[in-house]
Amino acid sequence: MLMQFMAFIHSSWPDLGSRLERMRILDSSNPHKAVLRMANLCVVSSHTVNGVAELHSEILKSELFADYVSIWPNKFQNKTNGVTPRRWIRFCNPRLSDIITKWLKTDEWITNLDLLSGLRQVADNEDLQAEWASAKMANKYRLAHYVLQVTGVSIDPSSLFDMQVKRIHEYKRQLLNILGAVFRYKKLKEMSSEERQTATPRTIMIGGKAFATYTNAKRIVRLVNDVGAIVNNDPEVNRYLKVVFIPNYNVSVAEILIPGSELSQHISTAGMEASGTSNMKFALNGCLIIGTLDGANVEIREEIGVENFFLFGAKAEDVAKLRREREDGLFKPDPRFEAAKQFIRSGAFGSYDYGPLLDSLEGNSGYGRGDYFLVGHDFPSYVDAQERVDEAYKDRRRWLKMSILSTAGCGKFSSDRTISQYAKEIWNIDHCTVP
Repeated sequence: MLMQFMAFIHSSWPDLGSRLERMRILDSSNPHKAVLRMANLCVVSSHTVNGVAELHSEILKSELFADYVSIWPNKFQNKTNGVTPRRWIRFCNPRLSDIITKWLKTDEWITNLDLLSGLRQVADNEDLQAEWASAKMANKYRLAHYVLQVTGVSIDPSSLFDMQVKRIHEYKRQLLNILGAVFRYKKLKEMSSEERQTATPRTIMIGGKAFATYTNAKRIVRLVNDVGAIVNNDPEVNRYLKVVFIPNYNVSVAEILIPGSELSQHISTAGMEASGTSNMKFALNGCLIIGTLDGANVEIREEIGVENFFLFGAKAEDVAKLRREREDGLFKPDPRFEAAKQFIRSGAFGSYDYGPLLDSLEGNSGYGRGDYFLVGHDFPSYVDAQERVDEAYKDRRRWLKMSILSTAGCGKFSSDRTISQYAKEIWNIDHCTVP
Protein backbone atom coordinates (compact mmCIF):
# COMPACT_ATOMS: atom_id res chain seq x y z
CA MET A 1 0.00 0.00 0.00
CA LEU A 2 2.81 2.42 0.90
CA MET A 3 4.53 1.97 -2.47
CA GLN A 4 1.24 2.19 -4.35
CA PHE A 5 0.32 5.46 -2.64
CA MET A 6 3.64 7.16 -3.42
CA ALA A 7 3.56 5.90 -7.02
CA PHE A 8 0.01 7.24 -7.34
CA ILE A 9 1.06 10.65 -6.02
CA HIS A 10 4.15 10.85 -8.25
CA SER A 11 2.18 9.97 -11.39
CA SER A 12 -0.94 12.04 -10.72
CA TRP A 13 0.49 15.13 -8.97
CA PRO A 14 4.15 15.50 -10.01
CA ASP A 15 4.15 19.17 -8.98
CA LEU A 16 3.72 18.52 -5.24
CA GLY A 17 7.48 18.74 -4.74
CA SER A 18 8.61 19.22 -1.15
CA ARG A 19 5.17 18.33 0.21
CA LEU A 20 5.72 14.70 -0.68
CA GLU A 21 7.92 14.16 2.36
CA ARG A 22 5.17 15.37 4.70
CA MET A 23 2.66 13.07 3.03
CA ARG A 24 4.66 9.86 3.38
CA ILE A 25 3.05 7.10 5.42
CA LEU A 26 6.39 5.56 6.33
CA ASP A 27 9.04 8.03 7.44
CA SER A 28 12.46 6.47 6.73
CA SER A 29 14.52 9.60 7.31
CA ASN A 30 16.15 7.87 10.29
CA PRO A 31 17.85 4.74 8.87
CA HIS A 32 17.91 3.15 12.33
CA LYS A 33 14.22 3.58 13.13
CA ALA A 34 11.48 3.98 10.54
CA VAL A 35 8.30 5.68 11.80
CA LEU A 36 4.78 4.79 10.69
CA ARG A 37 2.69 7.95 10.52
CA MET A 38 -0.67 6.71 11.73
CA ALA A 39 -2.61 9.88 10.90
CA ASN A 40 -1.32 9.85 7.32
CA LEU A 41 -2.19 6.16 7.03
CA CYS A 42 -5.74 6.84 8.21
CA VAL A 43 -6.25 9.69 5.75
CA VAL A 44 -4.94 7.68 2.81
CA SER A 45 -6.84 4.49 3.61
CA SER A 46 -10.20 6.11 4.49
CA HIS A 47 -12.79 7.21 1.98
CA THR A 48 -13.93 10.07 4.28
CA VAL A 49 -12.31 12.10 7.06
CA ASN A 50 -14.55 13.79 9.67
CA GLY A 51 -13.39 16.59 11.95
CA VAL A 52 -16.34 16.14 14.44
CA ALA A 53 -16.84 19.92 14.92
CA GLU A 54 -16.81 22.80 12.46
CA LEU A 55 -13.73 24.45 13.97
CA HIS A 56 -11.69 21.26 14.11
CA SER A 57 -12.74 20.30 10.58
CA GLU A 58 -11.41 23.62 9.32
CA ILE A 59 -8.14 23.14 11.23
CA LEU A 60 -7.75 19.71 9.60
CA LYS A 61 -8.23 21.19 6.16
CA SER A 62 -6.18 24.36 6.58
CA GLU A 63 -3.34 23.05 8.75
CA LEU A 64 -2.97 19.39 9.69
CA PHE A 65 -3.92 17.78 6.36
CA ALA A 66 -3.70 20.71 3.94
CA ASP A 67 -1.46 18.70 1.61
CA TYR A 68 -4.06 15.95 1.30
CA VAL A 69 -6.88 18.46 0.82
CA SER A 70 -5.09 19.71 -2.29
CA ILE A 71 -5.50 16.30 -3.94
CA TRP A 72 -8.71 15.03 -2.25
CA PRO A 73 -10.79 18.14 -1.44
CA ASN A 74 -14.04 16.17 -1.12
CA LYS A 75 -12.64 13.58 1.27
CA PHE A 76 -12.82 15.96 4.24
CA GLN A 77 -16.21 16.59 5.83
CA ASN A 78 -17.72 17.87 9.05
CA LYS A 79 -20.27 15.97 11.11
CA THR A 80 -20.48 17.69 14.48
CA ASN A 81 -20.84 15.28 17.39
CA GLY A 82 -24.10 14.90 19.29
CA VAL A 83 -25.50 13.33 22.45
CA THR A 84 -28.59 11.21 22.96
CA PRO A 85 -31.43 13.18 24.55
CA ARG A 86 -32.94 9.95 25.88
CA ARG A 87 -30.12 9.53 28.38
CA TRP A 88 -28.79 13.04 28.75
CA ILE A 89 -32.00 14.79 29.66
CA ARG A 90 -35.06 12.50 29.64
CA PHE A 91 -33.50 9.82 31.85
CA CYS A 92 -31.11 11.86 33.98
CA ASN A 93 -33.34 14.93 34.40
CA PRO A 94 -36.99 13.81 34.50
CA ARG A 95 -38.13 16.93 36.38
CA LEU A 96 -36.93 19.28 33.67
CA SER A 97 -38.10 16.91 30.94
CA ASP A 98 -41.65 16.97 32.28
CA ILE A 99 -41.61 20.78 32.32
CA ILE A 100 -40.38 20.91 28.72
CA THR A 101 -43.11 18.49 27.64
CA LYS A 102 -45.75 20.53 29.45
CA TRP A 103 -44.76 23.83 27.83
CA LEU A 104 -44.19 22.38 24.36
CA LYS A 105 -47.45 20.41 24.69
CA THR A 106 -45.74 17.31 23.29
CA ASP A 107 -43.05 14.80 24.20
CA GLU A 108 -41.97 14.39 20.58
CA TRP A 109 -38.96 16.59 21.32
CA ILE A 110 -37.34 13.49 22.85
CA THR A 111 -36.87 12.06 19.35
CA ASN A 112 -36.94 15.37 17.46
CA LEU A 113 -34.73 17.67 19.49
CA ASP A 114 -35.21 20.61 17.11
CA LEU A 115 -38.62 21.08 18.74
CA LEU A 116 -36.84 22.53 21.78
CA SER A 117 -36.64 25.80 19.85
CA GLY A 118 -40.30 26.31 20.83
CA LEU A 119 -39.10 27.25 24.33
CA ARG A 120 -37.71 30.50 22.94
CA GLN A 121 -41.22 31.90 22.64
CA VAL A 122 -41.92 31.38 26.35
CA ALA A 123 -38.48 32.02 27.87
CA ASP A 124 -39.72 35.23 29.54
CA ASN A 125 -42.80 33.59 31.04
CA GLU A 126 -42.72 33.93 34.84
CA ASP A 127 -44.59 30.68 35.44
CA LEU A 128 -42.14 28.72 33.28
CA GLN A 129 -39.20 30.38 34.99
CA ALA A 130 -40.60 29.47 38.41
CA GLU A 131 -41.05 25.82 37.39
CA TRP A 132 -37.59 25.80 35.79
CA ALA A 133 -36.02 27.19 38.97
CA SER A 134 -37.85 24.64 41.11
CA ALA A 135 -36.57 21.73 39.01
CA LYS A 136 -33.02 23.09 39.10
CA MET A 137 -33.14 23.53 42.87
CA ALA A 138 -34.39 19.97 43.39
CA ASN A 139 -31.50 18.71 41.26
CA LYS A 140 -29.06 20.88 43.23
CA TYR A 141 -30.26 19.36 46.52
CA ARG A 142 -29.78 15.88 45.04
CA LEU A 143 -26.28 16.86 43.93
CA ALA A 144 -25.44 18.38 47.34
CA HIS A 145 -26.54 15.15 49.04
CA TYR A 146 -24.31 13.14 46.71
CA VAL A 147 -21.31 15.40 47.34
CA LEU A 148 -21.76 15.09 51.11
CA GLN A 149 -22.05 11.32 50.77
CA VAL A 150 -18.85 10.82 48.71
CA THR A 151 -16.62 13.63 50.01
CA GLY A 152 -17.95 14.60 53.45
CA VAL A 153 -18.17 18.24 52.31
CA SER A 154 -21.42 20.09 52.92
CA ILE A 155 -22.29 22.51 50.10
CA ASP A 156 -25.01 25.14 49.98
CA PRO A 157 -27.63 24.63 47.22
CA SER A 158 -28.29 28.38 47.21
CA SER A 159 -24.75 29.02 45.97
CA LEU A 160 -23.85 29.00 42.27
CA PHE A 161 -22.91 25.41 41.34
CA ASP A 162 -19.88 25.69 39.05
CA MET A 163 -18.74 22.43 37.42
CA GLN A 164 -15.78 21.17 35.39
CA VAL A 165 -15.81 17.40 34.91
CA LYS A 166 -13.72 15.75 32.22
CA ARG A 167 -10.41 13.97 31.74
CA ILE A 168 -7.64 15.79 33.58
CA HIS A 169 -5.24 17.22 31.02
CA GLU A 170 -3.20 20.39 30.75
CA TYR A 171 -4.90 21.40 27.49
CA LYS A 172 -8.33 21.12 29.16
CA ARG A 173 -6.93 23.58 31.71
CA GLN A 174 -8.26 22.47 35.06
CA LEU A 175 -5.16 24.37 36.21
CA LEU A 176 -6.70 27.62 34.92
CA ASN A 177 -9.87 26.80 36.88
CA ILE A 178 -8.11 26.16 40.17
CA LEU A 179 -5.86 29.20 39.75
CA GLY A 180 -9.04 31.22 39.29
CA ALA A 181 -10.43 29.68 42.49
CA VAL A 182 -7.22 30.56 44.34
CA PHE A 183 -7.48 34.17 43.13
CA ARG A 184 -11.14 34.30 44.20
CA TYR A 185 -10.21 32.99 47.65
CA LYS A 186 -7.42 35.55 47.96
CA LYS A 187 -9.80 38.38 47.06
CA LEU A 188 -12.39 37.18 49.60
CA LYS A 189 -9.72 37.05 52.32
CA GLU A 190 -8.76 40.64 51.57
CA MET A 191 -12.37 41.88 51.80
CA SER A 192 -14.06 43.19 54.91
CA SER A 193 -17.02 41.18 56.24
CA GLU A 194 -19.36 43.82 54.79
CA GLU A 195 -17.74 43.55 51.34
CA ARG A 196 -18.01 39.76 51.37
CA GLN A 197 -21.77 40.02 51.77
CA THR A 198 -21.97 41.47 48.25
CA ALA A 199 -20.08 38.51 46.75
CA THR A 200 -21.89 35.82 44.77
CA PRO A 201 -21.52 32.56 46.77
CA ARG A 202 -20.04 29.83 44.63
CA THR A 203 -19.30 26.11 44.90
CA ILE A 204 -16.59 25.06 42.46
CA MET A 205 -16.58 21.35 41.64
CA ILE A 206 -13.88 19.65 39.57
CA GLY A 207 -13.82 15.98 38.66
CA GLY A 208 -12.16 13.61 36.26
CA LYS A 209 -9.45 11.02 35.99
CA ALA A 210 -5.76 11.50 35.26
CA PHE A 211 -3.66 8.93 33.43
CA ALA A 212 -1.52 7.02 35.92
CA THR A 213 1.85 8.32 34.65
CA TYR A 214 0.71 11.87 33.80
CA THR A 215 2.52 13.62 36.63
CA ASN A 216 1.28 17.16 36.12
CA ALA A 217 -2.32 15.96 35.84
CA LYS A 218 -1.90 14.17 39.17
CA ARG A 219 -0.46 17.36 40.65
CA ILE A 220 -3.52 19.31 39.48
CA VAL A 221 -5.81 16.81 41.23
CA ARG A 222 -3.79 17.18 44.41
CA LEU A 223 -3.87 20.98 44.16
CA VAL A 224 -7.67 20.99 43.86
CA ASN A 225 -7.92 18.84 46.98
CA ASP A 226 -5.38 20.92 48.91
CA VAL A 227 -7.13 24.19 48.02
CA GLY A 228 -10.46 22.69 49.04
CA ALA A 229 -9.10 21.52 52.39
CA ILE A 230 -8.14 25.10 53.30
CA VAL A 231 -11.01 27.02 51.72
CA ASN A 232 -13.78 24.74 52.96
CA ASN A 233 -12.59 25.01 56.56
CA ASP A 234 -12.00 28.76 56.59
CA PRO A 235 -14.88 30.23 58.66
CA GLU A 236 -14.38 33.71 57.19
CA VAL A 237 -14.84 32.55 53.61
CA ASN A 238 -16.61 29.19 53.39
CA ARG A 239 -20.07 30.79 53.23
CA TYR A 240 -18.98 32.39 49.95
CA LEU A 241 -16.68 29.79 48.38
CA LYS A 242 -16.15 26.06 48.49
CA VAL A 243 -13.91 23.90 46.31
CA VAL A 244 -14.63 20.19 45.92
CA PHE A 245 -12.97 17.43 43.93
CA ILE A 246 -15.56 14.88 42.77
CA PRO A 247 -14.01 11.38 42.96
CA ASN A 248 -14.46 8.47 40.56
CA TYR A 249 -16.13 10.43 37.79
CA ASN A 250 -18.09 8.25 35.35
CA VAL A 251 -21.36 8.23 33.40
CA SER A 252 -23.51 7.38 36.41
CA VAL A 253 -21.96 10.23 38.40
CA ALA A 254 -22.44 12.58 35.43
CA GLU A 255 -26.15 11.79 35.48
CA ILE A 256 -26.28 13.41 38.95
CA LEU A 257 -23.84 16.26 38.37
CA ILE A 258 -25.10 17.61 35.05
CA PRO A 259 -28.77 18.26 36.01
CA GLY A 260 -27.67 20.06 39.20
CA SER A 261 -25.04 22.31 37.62
CA GLU A 262 -25.63 25.97 36.77
CA LEU A 263 -22.28 26.92 35.21
CA SER A 264 -20.05 24.54 33.31
CA GLN A 265 -16.44 25.24 32.37
CA HIS A 266 -15.22 24.25 28.91
CA ILE A 267 -12.01 26.20 28.88
CA SER A 268 -9.51 24.30 26.73
CA THR A 269 -6.83 26.14 24.79
CA ALA A 270 -8.46 27.21 21.52
CA GLY A 271 -7.85 24.77 18.68
CA MET A 272 -6.98 21.79 20.88
CA GLU A 273 -10.39 20.23 21.62
CA ALA A 274 -11.74 18.30 18.64
CA SER A 275 -15.35 18.76 19.74
CA GLY A 276 -16.34 17.75 23.23
CA THR A 277 -19.75 16.38 24.12
CA SER A 278 -20.06 17.21 27.82
CA ASN A 279 -20.55 20.84 26.78
CA MET A 280 -23.63 19.67 24.84
CA LYS A 281 -24.95 17.68 27.81
CA PHE A 282 -24.64 20.62 30.18
CA ALA A 283 -26.16 23.14 27.74
CA LEU A 284 -29.06 20.77 27.02
CA ASN A 285 -29.87 20.71 30.75
CA GLY A 286 -29.99 24.51 30.97
CA CYS A 287 -26.49 24.89 32.41
CA LEU A 288 -24.69 27.99 31.14
CA ILE A 289 -21.19 27.71 29.74
CA ILE A 290 -18.05 29.71 30.35
CA GLY A 291 -15.62 28.79 27.63
CA THR A 292 -13.23 29.48 24.80
CA LEU A 293 -13.93 29.37 21.07
CA ASP A 294 -12.85 25.75 20.88
CA GLY A 295 -14.42 22.52 19.67
CA ALA A 296 -18.21 22.46 19.69
CA ASN A 297 -18.29 25.54 21.95
CA VAL A 298 -18.25 27.60 18.76
CA GLU A 299 -21.44 26.02 17.46
CA ILE A 300 -23.16 25.91 20.87
CA ARG A 301 -22.59 29.64 21.24
CA GLU A 302 -24.05 30.27 17.78
CA GLU A 303 -27.12 28.12 18.49
CA ILE A 304 -28.01 29.33 22.00
CA GLY A 305 -27.11 32.99 21.36
CA VAL A 306 -23.83 34.76 22.01
CA GLU A 307 -25.41 36.71 24.88
CA ASN A 308 -26.04 33.42 26.73
CA PHE A 309 -22.42 32.23 26.63
CA PHE A 310 -19.59 33.57 28.80
CA LEU A 311 -16.72 33.84 26.31
CA PHE A 312 -13.06 34.49 27.02
CA GLY A 313 -9.61 33.63 25.76
CA ALA A 314 -7.48 33.56 22.63
CA LYS A 315 -8.87 32.42 19.28
CA ALA A 316 -7.46 29.33 17.57
CA GLU A 317 -5.95 31.34 14.73
CA ASP A 318 -3.94 33.44 17.23
CA VAL A 319 -2.46 30.60 19.30
CA ALA A 320 0.64 29.94 17.16
CA LYS A 321 1.47 33.67 17.10
CA LEU A 322 1.05 33.95 20.87
CA ARG A 323 3.38 30.99 21.40
CA ARG A 324 6.02 32.58 19.18
CA GLU A 325 5.70 35.85 21.10
CA ARG A 326 6.16 33.91 24.35
CA GLU A 327 9.35 32.32 22.96
CA ASP A 328 10.57 35.80 22.02
CA GLY A 329 10.07 37.03 25.59
CA LEU A 330 7.19 39.38 24.73
CA PHE A 331 4.62 37.97 27.18
CA LYS A 332 3.70 40.32 30.05
CA PRO A 333 1.84 38.44 32.83
CA ASP A 334 -1.22 39.97 34.46
CA PRO A 335 -0.65 40.90 38.13
CA ARG A 336 -3.66 38.76 39.15
CA PHE A 337 -2.05 35.72 37.52
CA GLU A 338 1.21 36.35 39.35
CA ALA A 339 -0.65 36.83 42.63
CA ALA A 340 -2.46 33.50 42.31
CA LYS A 341 0.75 31.60 41.60
CA GLN A 342 2.59 33.31 44.43
CA PHE A 343 -0.24 32.50 46.85
CA ILE A 344 0.24 28.80 46.10
CA ARG A 345 4.03 29.05 46.34
CA SER A 346 3.67 30.74 49.75
CA GLY A 347 2.50 27.47 51.28
CA ALA A 348 -1.02 28.74 51.94
CA PHE A 349 -2.42 25.38 50.80
CA GLY A 350 0.03 23.06 52.51
CA SER A 351 3.62 21.97 52.30
CA TYR A 352 3.47 19.99 49.04
CA ASP A 353 5.94 21.29 46.47
CA TYR A 354 3.92 22.66 43.56
CA GLY A 355 7.05 24.17 42.03
CA PRO A 356 7.24 21.69 39.12
CA LEU A 357 3.57 22.30 38.24
CA LEU A 358 3.81 26.08 38.45
CA ASP A 359 7.15 26.02 36.60
CA SER A 360 5.25 24.78 33.54
CA LEU A 361 3.75 28.29 33.45
CA GLU A 362 7.12 30.03 33.72
CA GLY A 363 9.89 30.85 31.27
CA ASN A 364 9.63 31.41 27.55
CA SER A 365 10.51 27.99 26.14
CA GLY A 366 11.89 24.56 26.96
CA TYR A 367 10.47 21.17 27.83
CA GLY A 368 7.76 21.49 30.46
CA ARG A 369 8.04 25.28 30.48
CA GLY A 370 6.84 28.29 28.51
CA ASP A 371 3.11 27.88 29.29
CA TYR A 372 2.34 25.99 26.08
CA PHE A 373 -1.39 25.94 26.87
CA LEU A 374 -1.62 29.74 27.33
CA VAL A 375 -2.95 29.67 30.89
CA GLY A 376 -1.20 32.96 31.66
CA HIS A 377 -2.38 34.67 28.50
CA ASP A 378 -6.03 33.71 29.03
CA PHE A 379 -6.12 34.20 32.82
CA PRO A 380 -7.14 37.90 32.88
CA SER A 381 -9.99 37.44 30.39
CA TYR A 382 -11.05 34.32 32.33
CA VAL A 383 -11.25 36.28 35.59
CA ASP A 384 -13.17 39.06 33.83
CA ALA A 385 -15.63 36.51 32.40
CA GLN A 386 -16.14 35.02 35.87
CA GLU A 387 -17.02 38.49 37.16
CA ARG A 388 -19.67 38.70 34.44
CA VAL A 389 -21.00 35.34 35.65
CA ASP A 390 -21.23 36.67 39.21
CA GLU A 391 -23.22 39.71 38.10
CA ALA A 392 -25.55 37.72 35.84
CA TYR A 393 -26.32 35.22 38.63
CA LYS A 394 -27.54 38.02 40.89
CA ASP A 395 -30.30 38.78 38.39
CA ARG A 396 -32.41 35.66 38.82
CA ARG A 397 -34.88 36.37 36.01
CA ARG A 398 -32.07 37.07 33.57
CA TRP A 399 -30.21 33.91 34.58
CA LEU A 400 -33.32 31.74 34.27
CA LYS A 401 -34.08 33.13 30.82
CA MET A 402 -30.49 32.40 29.73
CA SER A 403 -30.84 28.87 31.09
CA ILE A 404 -34.08 28.26 29.17
CA LEU A 405 -32.56 29.65 25.97
CA SER A 406 -29.57 27.35 26.43
CA THR A 407 -31.85 24.32 26.37
CA ALA A 408 -33.91 25.81 23.53
CA GLY A 409 -30.82 26.13 21.33
CA CYS A 410 -29.60 22.55 21.69
CA GLY A 411 -31.66 20.91 18.94
CA LYS A 412 -28.62 20.63 16.67
CA PHE A 413 -26.66 18.59 19.21
CA SER A 414 -28.68 15.39 19.11
CA SER A 415 -26.81 12.24 18.15
CA ASP A 416 -29.86 11.45 16.00
CA ARG A 417 -28.80 14.29 13.68
CA THR A 418 -25.17 13.16 13.69
CA ILE A 419 -26.03 9.55 12.88
CA SER A 420 -28.43 10.63 10.15
CA GLN A 421 -25.74 12.76 8.52
CA TYR A 422 -23.24 9.90 8.69
CA ALA A 423 -25.76 7.57 7.06
CA LYS A 424 -26.72 9.93 4.25
CA GLU A 425 -23.46 11.74 3.51
CA ILE A 426 -20.72 9.24 4.41
CA TRP A 427 -22.10 5.71 4.26
CA ASN A 428 -24.83 6.39 1.67
CA ILE A 429 -27.37 4.16 3.40
CA ASP A 430 -31.10 4.59 3.96
CA HIS A 431 -32.75 4.45 7.36
CA CYS A 432 -34.64 1.33 8.31
CA THR A 433 -37.93 2.01 10.05
CA VAL A 434 -38.64 -0.18 13.07
CA PRO A 435 -42.01 -1.98 12.50
